[in-house]
Amino acid sequence: MFDLPPLSRRRFLGATSAIGLAGALGTVSAGTASAADGNSVVPINWRNLGSYSGADDAGTRVTAILAGSARYLIGPWYAATYTYYLPDGYIDLKGTDERAVRLPAMAAVAATTALVTGTYDPRTLSAANATIRTRNLIRTLAARHRANNPNAATRWGGGWQSALWAYYTALAGWLFWDRLDATERDHVVAMLVWEADRLTTGNDVHLIGTSGDQLYMTRRDGTVVTPGDSKAEEDNWSAAALSLAATMMPGHPGAVRWTRRNVELLLAAAARPADLTGSEIINGVRLSTWLRGTNIADDGTLENHARLHPLYMVAFDQSLYQGFVFGLANRAAPRAALHNIKQTYAALVDKEFPLPGGGTSPIYRPGSAEIYYPEGNDWGTHFPFYFGNFDLLVSLTGQDRGITPRAAEWERLHNTDQLSLMSRFTDGRTYGPNGENTYYGREHRIGAMAGQMYLTLFLARNSTGNRLLWR
Repeated sequence: MFDLPPLSRRRFLGATSAIGLAGALGTVSAGTASAADGNSVVPINWRNLGSYSGADDAGTRVTAILAGSARYLIGPWYAATYTYYLPDGYIDLKGTDERAVRLPAMAAVAATTALVTGTYDPRTLSAANATIRTRNLIRTLAARHRANNPNAATRWGGGWQSALWAYYTALAGWLFWDRLDATERDHVVAMLVWEADRLTTGNDVHLIGTSGDQLYMTRRDGTVVTPGDSKAEEDNWSAAALSLAATMMPGHPGAVRWTRRNVELLLAAAARPADLTGSEIINGVRLSTWLRGTNIADDGTLENHARLHPLYMVAFDQSLYQGFVFGLANRAAPRAALHNIKQTYAALVDKEFPLPGGGTSPIYRPGSAEIYYPEGNDWGTHFPFYFGNFDLLVSLTGQDRGITPRAAEWERLHNTDQLSLMSRFTDGRTYGPNGENTYYGREHRIGAMAGQMYLTLFLARNSTGNRLLWR
């Protein structure tokens, strides 16, 4: 199942046409873009990104996970889900909710990454046909966003999760920029700008968007606003959309606001009580005076779904992905993305929790891929890549210093277990019985993580030098 393309092909192919397009357009000067259209975007300069063989141990595992997941999502899953075109030429998303929008957006991230990096496995579907299907996902998702779609019955956007859906779609669109026409590019930009603009105001328990989302679980005075429901994940997925908008469109009039708000939401996501009384200044923000609440405990743990929840602790992967987002534009990511990651990782590895029958155990069981959930897990039983993905991000960003065992060792354990799950099937999927992972987008979540993880590895280990930088 895990035969891979030759090492020589595992580089940013951006396709030859991507380089040709960048050369034809030239370099877009920051400060020249003013409209919310495709001309606002600075395409990825594939030529300067070098190559990455994926031959190191971690790279071999992540490449296999991405290749399998992308093959399944753009092959059997797509074929079973989208069987015809609508009269307007788009595929039928079959709704406007999370299942209808987030799942194809995550699939697009996996497929675009695999295709442009040469990790795509064509045994199920040719790369040419996979490209057609992937473009269909991107152009349909962007066209159906409310920024481009006047039909209230078929449009999405402005909701609790929609910034994340826009981030996935726009990331896939940026990776596939040379394969999109002018209208499709304009739609991608309008979608992302609309979502980014709505996120640029508010603090405390004020709105971060039109949907009534809040920044903090607990106020400065200790009042718990949303019991058992940290806002860390929502803050960092909103930050993701802002970071991508600012990176893709550095000359857009909104870029300064998006850049500042990205930092604020990253810091709010990982805010803990100690930050409220300290003197630290990160990316120009003084924590003690700007923060109006907290989302994690001082020991790095957090609550979600009314329990201490390890799966939401590793949801800080979305903050760490900012390294590759900025790296694709040859820029350093904000240090705010690293804030309190070390504390959260130490809580996974070193903190002891009571066992039901007596004694204690850390969340990461020593020498094992098994995860201990101190207060149970309402999402199922098997999530090795959720942890292996976070392990590798922590390792690549150096947030495991002083923590034993180091993150690279945990990555090996967890991602080897992930490959064991995948080896049960011939089509690239990870999960069998629903009880293993009850989320209906479980395969798509694996694909989106694998795509972003591969891009992070590429930026950290490419042949032109380390471009995973922080400022």
